[in-house]
Amino acid sequence: MSVYLDNAATTPLDPDVFEAMRPFMLEDFGNPSSSHAHGRKVRAAIESARKKIAELLNCTPGEIIFTSGGTEADNTLIISGIQSYEIKHAISTPIEHHAVTHTLEVLEKQRSIQLHYVDLDEKGHVDLIHLEKLLQQYPNALVSLMHANNEIGNILEIQRVGELTKNHKAFFHSDTVQTMGHYKHNMKELHVCGMTAGAHKFHGPKGIGFMYIRKGRKIGQFIHGGAQERNMRGGTENVYGIIGMSKALEIAYRDMTEHTLQIKALKSRMIEKLRENIPGISFNGDSSNLEGSLYTVLNVSLPESEENDMLLFNLDLQGISASGGSACSSGAATGSHVLGALYPNSKRGAIRFSFSKYNTLKEIDFVSEKLGELYKVNA
Repeated sequence: MSVYLDNAATTPLDPDVFEAMRPFMLEDFGNPSSSHAHGRKVRAAIESARKKIAELLNCTPGEIIFTSGGTEADNTLIISGIQSYEIKHAISTPIEHHAVTHTLEVLEKQRSIQLHYVDLDEKGHVDLIHLEKLLQQYPNALVSLMHANNEIGNILEIQRVGELTKNHKAFFHSDTVQTMGHYKHNMKELHVCGMTAGAHKFHGPKGIGFMYIRKGRKIGQFIHGGAQERNMRGGTENVYGIIGMSKALEIAYRDMTEHTLQIKALKSRMIEKLRENIPGISFNGDSSNLEGSLYTVLNVSLPESEENDMLLFNLDLQGISASGGSACSSGAATGSHVLGALYPNSKRGAIRFSFSKYNTLKEIDFVSEKLGELYKVNA
């Protein structure tokens, strides 16, 4: 059996998404910046896709800017936001995605900003009392806090953080790559200046994403060379990617209630089976909290063993795809920066399983059994 449980890294393309993209790969090939009929037809399709995404997020089409993915969107909002508003202080955590932490670290090294980390509790949740103190000390700061952690699944109280940042006139950016398409975002209610998305996290194509920039929060262009995307992002648009992303988000919103219940059942089953099969097992962050964490992610903490480093390799030999942490650094020899920040002295093993609508209970039982067998051999 071949089982894919690394959906936080990327998800399979929905066949209906591919069908929506197909005409723009083969027939409707015009450049959307061209004024002739071929170009106008493609331009209309792009704007229709933008309008659909805006409708789903309850915002205006002008607040949606297409990018190559979440990393570009994060970089744009952080760097251009800091430059446009002459921001001198940034507030974040050491467990953000590297698209955020590395960007802020570079800016601090260049002496563009001073970087301040908000305290975390023992499970990795943001200390909102400390956040408010930092905002009082550094008003008008850039605040970058992800909606859900891609490794341990912790959920940010994004509504409360939005209210705090609004009260202190801060520029609030949230990496929503892991929650877009899995939770409904109502931009009329959230006090967020900028949010980000990558289509391949919700069964869309790779290489396309978008950023939401609140109306009235004007930031400068990040990629130069053209007037595309309302002068916000130079370069010919990824047409079929945009069409596919819009279709994928539409499907995700349409089926969200059904798929949330389905995936929560998978996660609950895995927690139960792993506890049965592996004595001393626990779960990193708040990922085993079915209601208070990202329902698509379960980060497993295994008792200390010299063979823990081989578990992912051995699972792969069994046809099981999972991750040791963030997929964006899966090829690196270093461990997870998230788990390192939360459990600096731990020698326990860690595996991240992440689920999608295409997984089954049969697969969960198979993986739980195989992991139990491997751990008993290697423990």
